[in-house]
Amino acid sequence: MATATRRILLVEDEKAIREAVGAYLEREGYWVTPASDGEQAIAEFQRHKFDLVILDLMLPKVSGEAVCRSIRDSSDVPIMMLTAKGETEDRVAGLELGADDYLVKPFSPRELVARARALLRRAHADTEPQRDKLIFGDLEIDTAGHKAFLGGEELDLTASEFKLLVTLARYPGRVYTRMELVEKVLGYDFEGYERTIDSHVKNLRSKMHDDPRDPNYIWTVHGIGYRFEAPKTGEK
Repeated sequence: MATATRRILLVEDEKAIREAVGAYLEREGYWVTPASDGEQAIAEFQRHKFDLVILDLMLPKVSGEAVCRSIRDSSDVPIMMLTAKGETEDRVAGLELGADDYLVKPFSPRELVARARALLRRAHADTEPQRDKLIFGDLEIDTAGHKAFLGGEELDLTASEFKLLVTLARYPGRVYTRMELVEKVLGYDFEGYERTIDSHVKNLRSKMHDDPRDPNYIWTVHGIGYRFEAPKTGEK
């Protein structure tokens, strides 16, 4: 069972879905706050501290995209998007807004709960008993503090982006396939979600000012996946 201290904001305008998903999550021990439109969602998020946001994109009053941008302006809380849109471009667009996961309707409530559990697990605990700080030139990763700095400036990373950076940086030079990164970063193995990792890598590179054509840190291994390399100056 999940701890009741984990609070989830569930934003869904369809009452039947909202009540069914809420019931599943509450049976797992989560504390669920429902919202039926984007305006209410923003108000609830400003009023309370949440550990996870489950966010429908097609909302009245304020769109899910606008809600996501509003949340990302002030928080790196994990966000799982729900939508009837199933095209790859729609999934990537949602992830580029700052979402950590994407679930297409109709979906299994059991899968939603499993993904929610995985998002919460990686957002609130680093299970690998390794060094608390990884330092590569101007890049410093504080795994215990869940923060990363580049040139002394803190990087504004989502939970997924931070986990991706830590996963790659722990073993410089190691090549990870996209599916390996899906399993390690998203916490589950789901066929077809390699593009999810591509989107997270793109966002991470952008925030690190890491040009994919001439990278300092994250290298693409064509046809396979990605690897992390320390800058030429080496690790401090």
